[in-house]
Amino acid sequence: MAGANTLHFTEADFDKEVMQSDKPVLVDFWAEWCGPCRMIGPYIDELADEYVGKVKVGKVDTEVAPRIAMKFNITAIPTIMLINKGAMAKVWHGARPKREFKEFIDNLLAGR
Repeated sequence: MAGANTLHFTEADFDKEVMQSDKPVLVDFWAEWCGPCRMIGPYIDELADEYVGKVKVGKVDTEVAPRIAMKFNITAIPTIMLINKGAMAKVWHGARPKREFKEFIDNLLAGR
């Protein structure tokens, strides 16, 4: 369940791909059994397509990578984080409309 441009972050590559990234990274913490996660999945994939080359967009399956979820104190999913230059820029809890992510990302990219 992911688009062609949606990345899958693992415990092996998370620090390199996310925390050390030179681009902002939108991370969707999810699990296959989570209904709200499946509901927002398609527009996470759309964001990955829309921001190719500007923002990395990827997913962390909390069942497969529990240490990453613990590191960020993920207690409910979906949790979506925007990490910029190794620091937390924004956290959303629960299913949110796509426009909320776009507005924040667009403002970040515009330097606002």
